Amino acid sequence: MIDALRDANPRQVEKIVVENILAFDEVFWIRLAARSDTCKSEDDKKDYEELATTVMTIVDCVVNKTREKIETSTDILKGILRPAIDGVEEISWPPRDPEAINLMEKEIIQREKEGQLDEGFLSEVSAQLRQAKEDKDKPGLLAMLQKVLQLYSATILSKRSYAKKGNEIVKAEHFLETLIKAPEEQWNKLFVDGLTIGKGDITPDELSAVIKKRIERTLIRTEGGSYQQRILTEYLKGIESRANEIMKLLQG
Repeated sequence: MIDALRDANPRQVEKIVVENILAFDEVFWIRLAARSDTCKSEDDKKDYEELATTVMTIVDCVVNKTREKIETSTDILKGILRPAIDGVEEISWPPRDPEAINLMEKEIIQREKEGQLDEGFLSEVSAQLRQAKEDKDKPGLLAMLQKVLQLYSATILSKRSYAKKGNEIVKAEHFLETLIKAPEEQWNKLFVDGLTIGKGDITPDELSAVIKKRIERTLIRTEGGSYQQRILTEYLKGIESRANEIMKLLQG
């Protein structure tokens, strides 16, 4: 079953777990841990660790119903946006309450752990984003939905770190992971402080190489043509695009 789970896409993993819920006993977890311990590559080891986390989350959701009713994708999105829109007559961005974005981020992290941010949810956010762009009279809503996808991307991409190779820190990877986790508003300063063209010690070529590598890894580990794949790769490309803009400015 471990091989079937590893080769499956996210939807198939959930189906396998739900249909074989009684098979996830102590013996299964011992076998999975043994597989992870005998991996020769760091990437394979991370794959098994991520698989264990995913399976455990699904099992927890099946055994202990985390919510009394199944929420629709629209309900989930409303729950994430609530800190920024509660008690507000007209949606504006940034929200008047500076704590609202932190609360949105906490909501996304929690709901992702519960397995709620699936393709249905991403499809809903993407559809509303397209509508907001077409309407052209709701800049606050547009910015808010873009922030939801940024927070989602940062949450997913931050689950897997490549900043350590053995006992050494890979500086360029560490710098990229700092950018991934940081709010978009802080990127410019991070580029100036981190790149050799500014005050730092990461060369533009090093940053470009780790971004391209992370995009490749994301394409391999997500379902082809899925909303998740598109959203995560667009986020990484957004970091690359901003880096190029800052480098042009610094070069004069």
